[in-house]
Amino acid sequence: MAVKVIELKCIGCGKCVRVCPFDAIEMKDKKAIITDKCTACGQCLEACQVDAIEKEEEKRRAGSVDINEYRGVWVFAEQRQGNLLNVAIELLGEGRKIADALNVPLSAVLLGHNVDDIAERLIKYGADQVLYADHKLLDIYTTEAYTKVIYDLIKERKPEIMLLGATNLGRDLGPRISARVHTGLTADCTKLDVDLENRRLMQTRPAFGGNLMATIICPDHRPQMATVRPGVMEKAKYDENRKGEIVKFSPDLKEEDIRAKVVEVVKAAKAIVALEDAKIIVSGGRGLGNPEGFKLIKELADKLGGVVGASRATVDAGWIEQSHQVGQTGKTVRPSLYVACGISGAIQHLAGMQESKVIVAINKDPDAPIFKVADFGIVGDLYEVIPELIEALDDVDDIVERFKAVSQGA
Repeated sequence: MAVKVIELKCIGCGKCVRVCPFDAIEMKDKKAIITDKCTACGQCLEACQVDAIEKEEEKRRAGSVDINEYRGVWVFAEQRQGNLLNVAIELLGEGRKIADALNVPLSAVLLGHNVDDIAERLIKYGADQVLYADHKLLDIYTTEAYTKVIYDLIKERKPEIMLLGATNLGRDLGPRISARVHTGLTADCTKLDVDLENRRLMQTRPAFGGNLMATIICPDHRPQMATVRPGVMEKAKYDENRKGEIVKFSPDLKEEDIRAKVVEVVKAAKAIVALEDAKIIVSGGRGLGNPEGFKLIKELADKLGGVVGASRATVDAGWIEQSHQVGQTGKTVRPSLYVACGISGAIQHLAGMQESKVIVAINKDPDAPIFKVADFGIVGDLYEVIPELIEALDDVDDIVERFKAVSQGA
């Protein structure tokens, strides 16, 4: 919608200028003029006593489509070397909720070569239909091949929503597809909802360094596309008895369609911190005092069989790599156990870990916000508390080993 002034009715009183919160109205020759700052909030309509301002339908924007032709929710089922990524299962869980709310089918889009077993699993995880493109040129991910296949599918079947994981692959693929079909893309979403009246996907993501949350819509173009941060959404439940349709096809794909060739795949020598998949995470914050404190954090993490996490403050300070960061601008996690050491509990950090099953906080400040979300809290110096925890765990290990020895001797 847009706002316009009916010039013949305008009496130049200036009330609309005074009430406009965006300074979007100016007076020229004693007539109100609406500038491009206008957001169509409607304040001026209420203020005008002579009905000289009205809303009008905007002309359809360039590249927009008939949104009524688009139906259905799609999830990109990312797989690597025949292994289905956890983010795909998370997207199926969220996609199922959205599809049910809109009363439409949920489809999983699977690209690869000889990954039939994954197609079956996608049905068990909640997909009504799997669009399975099987081709040798899809065995290894390339931007051009995957973009072409999904673009052709979208043009043919017209989904209203498509979700991808905000992984390295998804962040590369999502923008290419959205640009090809002339639609919008909201990146790195941490929450999704639906405006049922307008069938609009409400896409929420951190903005301005995580200091506020922005909710974005795509009213005039389809499909509505979003990449979703891994670890944010709850995984879909596996149902062995679930039935669905697998549409397997060989896409129209040729060697000349792919200008960049993958000559060799070299795995990183250094292990990547898979925080999203970890069952136990021990995180350090500014309360460590210095980067050497992470040695103690790692010792406790190793003892518990977990991985090391970190707050944004320690990453910004250069104490640890960004791949360890938990929070709105880092990774969102849902481990069985989260141990926060020297972390005050800023809202940006809490947003990334407060869905953990059990939270243990260690902090010298008894009023630290982290204690409000913690299941167990220890007020004390982490350099005194953590060594005692490790020692106690050693004692437990000794007891278990002795019990095993006695049992085997019996």
